[in-house]
Amino acid sequence: MATRHFLSLLDFSPTELTQLLKRAIELKAMHRAGEIYEPLKNRVLAMIFEKSSTRTRVSFEAGMAQLGGQAMFLSPRDTQLGRGEPIEDTARVLSSMVDIIMVRTFEHEKLETLAQYSSVPVINGLTDWVHPCQLLADMQTWMEHRGDITGKTATYVGDGNNMCHSYINAARQLDFKLNIACPENYDPDAELLKAAGDRVSIHRDPQAACRGSDMIVTDVWASMGQEEEQQQREQAFAGYQVTAEMMALANDDALFMHCLPAHRGEEVSAEVIDGKQSVVWDEAENRLHAQKALLEFLLTQ
Repeated sequence: MATRHFLSLLDFSPTELTQLLKRAIELKAMHRAGEIYEPLKNRVLAMIFEKSSTRTRVSFEAGMAQLGGQAMFLSPRDTQLGRGEPIEDTARVLSSMVDIIMVRTFEHEKLETLAQYSSVPVINGLTDWVHPCQLLADMQTWMEHRGDITGKTATYVGDGNNMCHSYINAARQLDFKLNIACPENYDPDAELLKAAGDRVSIHRDPQAACRGSDMIVTDVWASMGQEEEQQQREQAFAGYQVTAEMMALANDDALFMHCLPAHRGEEVSAEVIDGKQSVVWDEAENRLHAQKALLEFLLTQ
């Protein structure tokens, strides 16, 4: 059987994604009940980080430990990648020594090359293109609180970045409607939009985009590596902060999500992220359980 990778949500079928989310909920319940479950005993996860992280590193490392395996942290300072070794060579060597690889990097092409030359599964821990593991956690959180997302309406407010791209893919795979509220010149990729068809629409008015929504999502205005654009982006995104007034335009039971870290007073008000409709802490914890389900799937199928 060919090696399966998880580079984007499009690598799995809608049925597989739904099963994965249900399994994540089961694994979370088992963990909270104190049940010991170690299907990955003696398995090793190599974690390559070219971008810093809190949630990605801790969730994968803790997840492997809870499943009985081990994880090793590799930064550019710790490997020959940081000294210019070809990715193809690193992939061949590393995959001969470990059972699975997770990569958090900038260029998506680098991840694809690593997967092409790896003999073991490769997981996208984040690239500038997409952040599929975060979407597993987000969709698990929705499922826990509201059930099936099919036919629902989500609104993403902010930059057309990797999180926005991942929400577009999620809308395609899980069949929900996605409103994207972003200023001109900050649109998501045109080809991704085209592939999503009428499930996704672009709005310049964030209030109109939020009206009647079941979920409101946002992300930082300046992602990692865009710090020098902070002031320019603050001007461009003025009016795109998710506020209590904006949440009031959504449905009464609408949820608020943010992948974190958040900047209160910029992309979201403190009142919203710390309010009753916010499920960001469940969302953050679910990175652990969704990724455990992913690791189990890739290593035991």
